[in-house]
Amino acid sequence: MPKDYQLHDRLGFRLSRLSRMMQARLETSLAEHDLTRLKWCVLSGVGIEGRTAPSELAAHIGITRPAISKLIKTMIAEGLIERNLVEADGRSRQISVTQLGKDKLNSCWHMVESNQEHFLEKLTAYERTMLNELLNTLIKDEFDIFDDI
Repeated sequence: MPKDYQLHDRLGFRLSRLSRMMQARLETSLAEHDLTRLKWCVLSGVGIEGRTAPSELAAHIGITRPAISKLIKTMIAEGLIERNLVEADGRSRQISVTQLGKDKLNSCWHMVESNQEHFLEKLTAYERTMLNELLNTLIKDEFDIFDDI
């Protein structure tokens, strides 16, 4: 076994720690509006990015189909989104954001932006560009999906 492992210098540890910090900070802000990060991802995915099919939304967010189904049911019950029939055969459904969901999108947009900016303001414009390029390189060709993000 190596004697100089240095957990705090490991890429996975550092990325996970930063991710948890960003998530916790955002979750705290969104909780004031009875939202979670995943609910925000659904609202923004549908309401801003136009992802309206459940399977498309699951792939966009990076979670499993069962996880998105459960989340959609919860959000429908909360009045944030609705599921509409697209075809007469009853098999194709489309998700749309309700007025309450649109209100939450408008109310929380600044929180999401502020959370990201809190961390990115520590970097120069060049460092931001490099960070994005490096993250894209590390993520490239990795296609895992999760029950949550």
